[in-house]
Amino acid sequence: MKTVETISLAGETVLVRVDFNVPLNADFQITDDSRMRAALPTLNKILSDGGSVIIMSHLGRPKTGPEDKFSLRHIQSHLADLLARPVQFAPDCIGEEAKQMAANLKAGEVLLLENLRFYKEEEKGEEAFSAALASLGSFYVNDAFGTAHRAHASTAVMAAHFPGKKAFGYLMAKEVANAQKVMDSPARPLTAIVGGAKVSDKILIVENLMKVADHILIGGGMAYTFFKAQGGEIGNSLCEDDRLETCREILARAAESGVQIHVPVDSVLADKFAADAATQVAPSGSVPAGWMGLDIGPEAQKHFASILAASKTILWNGPMGVFEMKAFESGTKAVADAVAAATQNGAFSLIGGGDSAAAVYQFGYQDQVSYVSTGGGALLEFFEGKTLPGIAAVLAD
Repeated sequence: MKTVETISLAGETVLVRVDFNVPLNADFQITDDSRMRAALPTLNKILSDGGSVIIMSHLGRPKTGPEDKFSLRHIQSHLADLLARPVQFAPDCIGEEAKQMAANLKAGEVLLLENLRFYKEEEKGEEAFSAALASLGSFYVNDAFGTAHRAHASTAVMAAHFPGKKAFGYLMAKEVANAQKVMDSPARPLTAIVGGAKVSDKILIVENLMKVADHILIGGGMAYTFFKAQGGEIGNSLCEDDRLETCREILARAAESGVQIHVPVDSVLADKFAADAATQVAPSGSVPAGWMGLDIGPEAQKHFASILAASKTILWNGPMGVFEMKAFESGTKAVADAVAAATQNGAFSLIGGGDSAAAVYQFGYQDQVSYVSTGGGALLEFFEGKTLPGIAAVLAD
């Protein structure tokens, strides 16, 4: 991968696609700036080379054009603090004002464009919009792994306007390198932890991981579809009846290929989906009528921890339960603790973005694992074996 590390960007006006889709509270204060901090090495490299930077990003999911709550002006001052220099703000991402502000940029200066998704053309990947964005700069850098799986104007289409003058940022390169470390050359045993609500969301990743993993630990709501597929009683637990045969096929193929799939032997049950629900612990395949599994149980936690303790490479994608509720956080927390302990003992651990990353940060383990990905959906598709448009566009010339 050609990265900013290998080139000088002196004199260039560099369009950098970042993923600053950060959470904001009701007062528009950033509650987690990790994605912004992750892009700083790339931005600082360009600036120290003597280039100027135009930052492109989306924020939230605006539906009908510009909405103040999704304006990137809310992050302008914090970005200036992180970069320790002024950051100009263009109230539009294309148009004459943006073009003039871009043209006036001097070496070492930074311009933040307004939210790209205020234009439907961004998500549609329209060429005219891509060309308008491309006209603002002389060099293109993609450092937005979190959107690399989207064939949007700023992530895939506009790269074609910069033949020989495009590269990846440090974050993008780091994300790909860490993902490849799991898929291409893992130290063994390799254990994949796959959680979340639905089997349908994780079928492809489980099928692809069976080609490389030694162990796959299944948790979260998706586990109960596996239990029902094997004839278990799951009460009111989440289940996708149309995926029962898929689960049976996965288990059969895993047995044939020597991959060990582990499901939680017990669960923390609730009589309703609520933080104040009554709870009990029971075998995961013997859930009483009227009850639902919302977390893995204590025996499952011990079993999963023992497998992780013996692992040399660990991939974690998806929580073990409804960790947002304190009554059902212990399974996810126990897995986080086990992953951190294995890492301390020399294992390589990759946390796969999304809810897994949120859990690691919530429980304070972010500095005790090898790498926390910034891309949930992008990393998922990488492990499903799909080509990511945002990466392919920069590699093409």
